[in-house]
Amino acid sequence: MPSTLSAQLAALELGHLSIGAAEPDLTLAMPDPDAIDQTLGAVWSDLFGLFSDTALEADAEELAWGFVNLFHRAATKKSAQIDRATDEIRLLIATADGSEVHTSDLEQQIERAQAAETTMLGLEALRETAAQLYMRETGSSWRPAGGSRINHDSKATSAVVQGRDFLKARAETKRRAAMPVGSPVVFAGGRHAFASNEEAKAFADNVWTTLDKVREHVAEMVLVHGGDSKGVDRLAAAWAERHKIPQIAFGLDSRLGQRAGFRRNEQMLSLNPRYVVAFAGNGVLERLVIGAKARRIAVVDRRGPLGTNPKRHAVQAEAAAEAA
Repeated sequence: MPSTLSAQLAALELGHLSIGAAEPDLTLAMPDPDAIDQTLGAVWSDLFGLFSDTALEADAEELAWGFVNLFHRAATKKSAQIDRATDEIRLLIATADGSEVHTSDLEQQIERAQAAETTMLGLEALRETAAQLYMRETGSSWRPAGGSRINHDSKATSAVVQGRDFLKARAETKRRAAMPVGSPVVFAGGRHAFASNEEAKAFADNVWTTLDKVREHVAEMVLVHGGDSKGVDRLAAAWAERHKIPQIAFGLDSRLGQRAGFRRNEQMLSLNPRYVVAFAGNGVLERLVIGAKARRIAVVDRRGPLGTNPKRHAVQAEAAAEAA
């Protein structure tokens, strides 16, 4: 049986609670960025090197995701503490009576919020470093199972914001500072199978080359996609991660059944994107292209073989046939 109160709380999974609020020390800084990189890199290398050629190797990607999520969950808890402290600060300001006690309470609440913010930024820095390690290991951009991956430090890597969160913030006419601000570019494509590794590489190269060219024409680009971890969205998300481009991922709303894809099209086009980049997909994607053209949104068409421009590919094929 646990003999101490802290052990009892831990057994109840209430270890985040404390008895008595310790005064925050605002002189403490975040961990050194170089130390974060070196320490997490060493831990990652040792941990996942351990899985190689073992029964755990098949589960390495899932375990890697959980490694990043460890820091994400901790940062999310701190963010919730800041929100509660902010509400309390607003209440204290609204009920200010000029007394010394009231002023002291307000100052303490502000200090606690500032300390929680410093901790949150430190945890987000750890998460972002771990997310970079995850991408190098798996080739995919790390995303939380639910909600958004928001960076409150502007020097950090790109945010990955869920479409519902973004639309809700916009509808409330109070976009959070961490929400992506810039020119949206919608990226869409389906799931593909390739006959060889060479074809898969050629397709991936065409995805990244296309996005590179689009980026040259769009200042402060924000990439909007469907967040499909098994389709071409995965390649686009990894490209955005490498270039620190903010992302808005519009997942399908399963409650809408067969209408989910069309509803997502409407939501993405409602952002008035600068371009729609279209790779081959299903009928829902075709409707997205039609809808974009109806709104006079420029479409970068890459629905040809291996992610090529279909018209250019047809001309080249015709010329090759004539030459033969």
